[in-house]
Amino acid sequence: MTFPNEEDRLREIKELNEQIQELQSNLMQAQKLSSVGALASSTTHEFNNILTTVINYAKMGLRHQDGKTREKAFEKILAAGQRASKITCGMLSYARQQGNRQEPTDVVQLVKSVMVLVEKDLQMNRVRWQTDFLGHPEANLNTGQIQQVLINLIVNARQAMDEGGQLFITVRSNTEDNWAEISVRDTGSGIPADKLRNIFQPFFTTKEADEQGQGGTGLGLALCKEIIDSHEGRIRVESAQGKGTTFTLKFPLLREIPQIEKAEEMREAG
Repeated sequence: MTFPNEEDRLREIKELNEQIQELQSNLMQAQKLSSVGALASSTTHEFNNILTTVINYAKMGLRHQDGKTREKAFEKILAAGQRASKITCGMLSYARQQGNRQEPTDVVQLVKSVMVLVEKDLQMNRVRWQTDFLGHPEANLNTGQIQQVLINLIVNARQAMDEGGQLFITVRSNTEDNWAEISVRDTGSGIPADKLRNIFQPFFTTKEADEQGQGGTGLGLALCKEIIDSHEGRIRVESAQGKGTTFTLKFPLLREIPQIEKAEEMREAG
């Protein structure tokens, strides 16, 4: 019986670590694409609305010869096209593999980019939403990864509000403790206390299987925590059954951008 020497053993360990890293990367990308799939129906519906707008105003511009009417038609078509471009660019950027690079990021703009992707999904599911920007923090982030975390939390929140509800996204600068903070609060069903302590464990899920036997994979929140940990940040959860759940993300604050955003008004469900 022979035993591998130290050099062979170290090589095997290195190869295993590389395989683990590749599997983790593939798993993260699969989870990201799963989130895209959850938004596919609402995105398709939104593009159908945009195309309807473009077609109707194009017809109006062709029917009327006066300059004022044609100018209005062109403006509406341009606005619809810009809206479509914004959604497409956001979705492609989110779905693209972006590695692990972290760079100084405007947290408010990051949250706004996420809301572009999810707002139609929220409207279709009768969820009203509100963003509040209590400061304008900058943090060292991997934009795609944090978008993935936020979309996962928002989709989870929407699923916890079967009959509609309210969603509150808040960004704040905690200059006293040097954190850039994002909170996601819903008015959904909440998480039972006995399950709350385990929600970040891989393959643990609080979602019941549906009629097709499909339920949560138990990987979404585990990956969220892994991403936050890689940013030297923190993720905290508070929940009460029947009252809703709040997730708070904290990242080391780089600086407070000298600009204060006004809180956006509550968005009505479509």
